[in-house]
Amino acid sequence: MEDRIRIGQAAAILGVSVDTLRRWERDGRVAFERSAGGQRTLDAGQLRALMAERAPKTGVSARNQLEGTVVSVQTDGLMGRVELACGPYRVVSIITAEAVEELALRPGDTATAVVKATNVEVRR
Repeated sequence: MEDRIRIGQAAAILGVSVDTLRRWERDGRVAFERSAGGQRTLDAGQLRALMAERAPKTGVSARNQLEGTVVSVQTDGLMGRVELACGPYRVVSIITAEAVEELALRPGDTATAVVKATNVEVRR
């Protein structure tokens, strides 16, 4: 069953509950197949379509956007350090102190990490 994603994995990726995906299935919004063991699985292409549908429409060319909660904000001179909790992931950005001030970031605020990189490592 290659190119199939288990329902729990799909829920985590989409940031919704398994129950939400089951409701979407009943509503005809998503179609699962059953594995030999009875586990609901989703076609990877269908998952990509759902991700694109749920992605914020920002008019920004960077497609890697992670919404999260500001955990900490530090400034020192000209530079600032902002830490976000994006689901189970920690994202840290070093930006100018001026940008920190303009964004008025405080712990507990919602913010989006926009990642545009020329090199991204993938590991297992």
